[in-house]
Amino acid sequence: MYSPLLLTKSTTFILGPIATLLGYLMNGIFWILNKIGIPNIGLAIIIFTFIIYMVLMPLTIRQQKFSKLQQLMQPELTKIQNKYKNKKDQDSVMRMNEETQAVYKKYGVSPMGSCAQLLVQMPILFSLYQVIYHIPAYVTQVRDAFTANGLVDQLIATKGASEYLQNTTAAAQFARQFTSEDFIGNVGNTVSNTFIDVLNRFSTTDWSNLVDKFPNLAELIHNGVGNGTLDLIEKYNYFLGLNIGNSPWFALQHAWSDKSVFAIIMAILVPALAAITQLINVALMPMPQQQSTGNDQADQMASSMKTMNYVMPIMSAWFCFTLPAGMGLYWIAGSVIRSIQQVAINKHINNMDMDAYVEKQVEKAGKKAAKSEGRESVSQKLMNQYSNMNTKSLESRAATTAHTNAEKEKKLENARKVYQSRKYREGSLAAKAHMVEEFNDAARTSESRKNR
Repeated sequence: MYSPLLLTKSTTFILGPIATLLGYLMNGIFWILNKIGIPNIGLAIIIFTFIIYMVLMPLTIRQQKFSKLQQLMQPELTKIQNKYKNKKDQDSVMRMNEETQAVYKKYGVSPMGSCAQLLVQMPILFSLYQVIYHIPAYVTQVRDAFTANGLVDQLIATKGASEYLQNTTAAAQFARQFTSEDFIGNVGNTVSNTFIDVLNRFSTTDWSNLVDKFPNLAELIHNGVGNGTLDLIEKYNYFLGLNIGNSPWFALQHAWSDKSVFAIIMAILVPALAAITQLINVALMPMPQQQSTGNDQADQMASSMKTMNYVMPIMSAWFCFTLPAGMGLYWIAGSVIRSIQQVAINKHINNMDMDAYVEKQVEKAGKKAAKSEGRESVSQKLMNQYSNMNTKSLESRAATTAHTNAEKEKKLENARKVYQSRKYREGSLAAKAHMVEEFNDAARTSESRKNR
């Protein structure tokens, strides 16, 4: 038996631990499905997706409420933007920010309202990808299908098997693992883990070719202890004719060569459904009315968002065509679940008394402000320090300038008195020279007094 902790799990900071927790959930779902006689990774992914989106539903509702409030605030925010349009001086920028903050405060929301939801959702979604991409690392029974009957051990011991696996189409995405120092030095379970990753993406044709190349493995692949590896993998990994470990593009190539019409249709259907279901999901999302606000930057951002809403489904189709079919299945299931949620959330929000909700938000914000009264945030402290520093600096400069001017006036007055007391012809060169000399003497005398 191989420890699940040693298989190709994600070790990325933050994502790794989250992926491990989600892996336990996926493993538990598969265990239950096996107990009721339908052990299938495709079905497990659908149930898994449903559970994750139900857990995230409170965040989704909160995000949609924030979007609704943004629609209510938008006319006031646009008015402020237009008021300070083309005003780039610091004073205007500060006043614009203050008025914008006042609008958010009026509705009892934070300008960063939707960021918290994204900060929670994004790591989960990226971790989901790791779990689905490396199923044998997280689902014990799928891993055991390759190890329990000794297939992987026998494959490692078979001369030429490693070189053969490295040259298969399924091994292309694991090229870096084959050239790593751990693989070459056979450190820990690196070799067996890499073999499992490759075998998990084998098509039926790949398995047939492996048996033809190494007949000694035929018994383990087709029969083995209890069930052969191929029988178990087809039961676990195949969903509607597709191996969820392979990409639809990979499946399409093999289905075309095998002339399997059903497999060709399914390989095309996965990315197509991913795009269609996401388009439906986008259509159900609450969108602000597209009208010119008079603010070029805001209008440009709104136009870009509208474009992205239609570009993203196309990108989704491409990703689901090139990534493992399990990811496409997750994408489709997620879009369908989100669409159902969106219908329910839209109905709930449309029936809400928004005035009462805004009043509640303002009250909540007021209580929060009362709790933090007397405690300045770090940013507020820095701003106050900077403001005080600037005031002191300006006062100091003004005092220094006034003192310097007074000194100059005093020196000139002294020089003028000396000049008037001397008997030189007024306006003569000698008179002017002596006046300069007296001024310099006065300056030197002043400096010497300071240095005492």
